Amino acid sequence: MELTVYLAGQIHDDWRDEVKNKAKDRELTIQFVGPQENHDRSDSVGEDILGEQPNKVLRDDAASSINNLRTQIWLGKSDIVIGLFGENYKQWNTAMDLSTAMAAGKPTILIRPVSLHHPLKELSNKATVTVETIDQALDILSYMYE
Repeated sequence: MELTVYLAGQIHDDWRDEVKNKAKDRELTIQFVGPQENHDRSDSVGEDILGEQPNKVLRDDAASSINNLRTQIWLGKSDIVIGLFGENYKQWNTAMDLSTAMAAGKPTILIRPVSLHHPLKELSNKATVTVETIDQALDILSYMYE
């Protein structure tokens, strides 16, 4: 069995690589998908496809439409959605992706440090499982194969 796991979260550091490498070390058969990780490409895709936009708001709207389509497709094909919240970045997209997955009935794993318990309490309460570390999330994925 191969699971498809959508990795929702900020794209400013290498947390996805950590998840993928640890899953590989555990010999888990998982296909990982997620948002466009190249920030410049994510921001420019609307203009790259639709042409130059007259202002920054319309540039963002064009890009977000295409990025939302990508997210909708990959979330729909996913068996599990993992959302990571960390200390360093505002993560509205992570909250949006997790909420979308929850509304679609997708199993979700929310990763957040204890320090973010309070601001994420409602989202955490709706998640299938909430953990504090990437290793704990991978323990859950490993359990799927037992």
